[in-house]
Amino acid sequence: MEDIEKSVDRELKRRLKEPRIKDEDLFETVEEVFDRATVLALLELKRRGCIAKLYGVISAGKEARVYLAKGKNNVDVAVKIYLTATAEFKKGIWRYLKGDPRYEWILSLPTHKLMSVWARKEFSNLKKMYEAGVSVPKPVCVHRNVLVMEFIGENSVRAPLLKEAVTMGLLNADNALQIFKEIMRNVYRMYWYAGLVHGDLSEYNVMFHSSRVYIIDVSQAVKLEHPNSHMFLYRDINNIVRFFREELELKTPSVERIYQNIISKNEEALQTLVETSEE
Repeated sequence: MEDIEKSVDRELKRRLKEPRIKDEDLFETVEEVFDRATVLALLELKRRGCIAKLYGVISAGKEARVYLAKGKNNVDVAVKIYLTATAEFKKGIWRYLKGDPRYEWILSLPTHKLMSVWARKEFSNLKKMYEAGVSVPKPVCVHRNVLVMEFIGENSVRAPLLKEAVTMGLLNADNALQIFKEIMRNVYRMYWYAGLVHGDLSEYNVMFHSSRVYIIDVSQAVKLEHPNSHMFLYRDINNIVRFFREELELKTPSVERIYQNIISKNEEALQTLVETSEE
């Protein structure tokens, strides 16, 4: 790890000595979040051909912001920039890192390096899920604290979250069962084919686009070997069941029955189960 950090520091010094590239070549908008290290990361991603121009914010949170950008062949991509690691953030991610020897050490890192590792963790999780057939945005590139991925939306407008889709009338009683089944199918595939549990699944990190769901925000996803993986899985299922029952009055099987069908590795039985009404 020490050798890697030295290599990163050497690269940063080298980049600072290079002729400055005009900001307007890359940025459509500039905000205070673009510190020197983040700007260098974006310029490196531009050099790699991952992004050509950065536009406005499409999603904002305490720890990260997502921007619309143009990638290869002028295709829309989403650029997620991790910002600062607050004390609250470190406390929040500890539950996902404790017991996982791959990542426990990162909490001792300086802020910017911590967010860089967290961005790489999300990229790795997205890649595993995408290759396993889970419906997630396709990962494109990652460098330092910046992650580039497929843009989910149309005409440069991001797709709504499940919560927003209900308000917009896109998700209703007519298609609720179909969407509920699709989410559970993805939870199953994530568990058995990607070997991961999302860990924070809810109506706020599932997008709805063209009658299809996309699971997002997977940085905290854990491997099945994690000591809390089954607790996280049960909570994920409970969050989705609660949402469909309360917001769409969908009669679903119990959380316990869905959970048991997932861990028993019977996808056909799971799909049959979710079509039945609550007992």
